[in-house]
Amino acid sequence: MNINAPTHTVHALIEAQAALQPQATYAVSTEEPTRSITYGALAHGCRQVAALLQELGAAPGDTVSLVMPNGLQTLRLLLGSMHAGLAVNPVNLVAQPEQMRYVLDHSDCRIVFVAPEWEHKVRSMLGDIQREIAMVVIDPDASELPGESQRHPVSWPAPQPNAMALLMYTSGTTGQPKGVILSQSNLAANALSISREHALTAQDRVLAVLPLYHINAFVVTMLTPLVEGGSLALPPRFSAGSFWAQAHRTQCTWINVVPTMVSYLIEGGEPAPEHRPQGIRFARSASAALAPDHHRAFESIFGIGIIETMGLTETAAPAFSNPLNAQMRKLGSVGRASGGEACVLNADLQPAPDGQTGEIAIRGPHVMQGYYKNEDATRASFAADGWLRTGDLGQRDADGFFFVTGRIKELIIKGGENIAPREIDEALLQHPAVHEAAAVGIPDRHYGQDIGVAILLREGEQCSEEELRAFSAEVLGRFKTPAHILFVDELPRGPSGKVQRLKLLPLFEQRAASR
Repeated sequence: MNINAPTHTVHALIEAQAALQPQATYAVSTEEPTRSITYGALAHGCRQVAALLQELGAAPGDTVSLVMPNGLQTLRLLLGSMHAGLAVNPVNLVAQPEQMRYVLDHSDCRIVFVAPEWEHKVRSMLGDIQREIAMVVIDPDASELPGESQRHPVSWPAPQPNAMALLMYTSGTTGQPKGVILSQSNLAANALSISREHALTAQDRVLAVLPLYHINAFVVTMLTPLVEGGSLALPPRFSAGSFWAQAHRTQCTWINVVPTMVSYLIEGGEPAPEHRPQGIRFARSASAALAPDHHRAFESIFGIGIIETMGLTETAAPAFSNPLNAQMRKLGSVGRASGGEACVLNADLQPAPDGQTGEIAIRGPHVMQGYYKNEDATRASFAADGWLRTGDLGQRDADGFFFVTGRIKELIIKGGENIAPREIDEALLQHPAVHEAAAVGIPDRHYGQDIGVAILLREGEQCSEEELRAFSAEVLGRFKTPAHILFVDELPRGPSGKVQRLKLLPLFEQRAASR
């Protein structure tokens, strides 16, 4: 059942579905499909979380941090805290310890919920923070919260639409992480947009393999089902070997992945006959550009169409989406604006005409309120008329489809010529031995920058630098042929699976120093 009221909060979405269909399933464990949460139990559980928060001294408006992997209790804590009018701060579990400590300190959290395996590390971090923070250890797979059976549920006033609901920190690849402030209405607005884009119904179920500390999973797989009364199947983590069995066992109708997962699933080949995908309407890819070759290979092997999308933490996940109708999609495009408006800004930060490359910008009800305790960064992120600057380079075609060519800070400028790293990546992916490629600008005394590329070969394949250079000269031309080629066992990635190109520079420097 879809909810069509013009204004929403996360609180309102939960309450509406609990009233409409209390016995319907909201979430199910892929490991134990008999373990699930109904909408009625979800609403009741939110009041149990409120009681726990009250017991710990928290109140509406406070921030609660979570250092927990995926699990049914993780879902309950995130949704229950927002339902009660608190802001949640899901901490990135792959962050460096210093960044994690910084986030716990900077967020002003009153309480931190931690999984048992994180207790010692987080306790050590809290010892360096000059603020009292209550720490509660909770098993994400437990059947209930500590003391739940003895605790009476508590109902707090419904939060206002502009109340902060999520404080999620960016990966901080170029400095300290920035805390993105997203309101109740930001989150609800984009959940509604996603549901409409994909024509989701109460019969739809998504396989939710992405971590809930990432904006994609948080909004797309946790919040969106609340709009149409659908459900999610929650595994503890992504596993290429278990993926299709999990989707089959829990009767998923759509899947939400990132390009790295697409790559691993392609490598795994067709699933066993008993786990072949049935009833899956589409796959949704986001968080990083999907190479066209991988896009085509996935659709060919599994017979499932991919809807490529793109979003930011600052836009509560997707801001672009290709159409649900496969005939209308454009390969290599992130799609049209979704949930709001988008344009391309020129060097003067004014909207540019179609076909011109510039910085992609977004505005709409899903755009963040700003960065927490960082007014300078907030001001720098917005152009005139409320356009959020994404830092992504790209262009829009005459049909309104956007194409991303790279990040402004990652753009390679060789001899005054701008080269999009993605162009190099996609050309090298055409070589049969190349599994992944990531290009980056390397300082050069003649050109200013030259092209370096890190190569991850397919399992069992071999290839020399000379062979790849010859191949590059043929498909890219002499000027864009990489001057530096480095074979690696893995590529540095952020929590969403996006390659962090600038982290490749030290690897090239180390090789240069060793020669």
